[in-house]
Amino acid sequence: MNYYKYAEIEEHFSDFLAEQSAEWIESHKDDIYNHAFNTDYYIIGTWKAEQWLGSSAFEIIRIISDYEKSAFGEVYTDLSNPEAIVNMYAYIVGELVVSDWRESLEQIA
Repeated sequence: MNYYKYAEIEEHFSDFLAEQSAEWIESHKDDIYNHAFNTDYYIIGTWKAEQWLGSSAFEIIRIISDYEKSAFGEVYTDLSNPEAIVNMYAYIVGELVVSDWRESLEQIA
């Protein structure tokens, strides 16, 4: 599946990694996903979030709904809040980005 703005979210993660020391990355490999995608907002502001979502808003809402129903049994994200939608979507895609990053590390080792 091609995820909307995957490359942008991947770049966000790359920028996050560039801001960390090699020692920090090594010691936080197991929880780096949480640090990169759950300790701060990806997008701040309703207008900015609406612009970011563009015409893909309903597809993103479906992805969030499917993910949360599968993981938690119900949807917790406020799907009327564009900022919450973008940040949850970045969290979901971020999980894939970090998984791909980990796989690339394993291939190098």
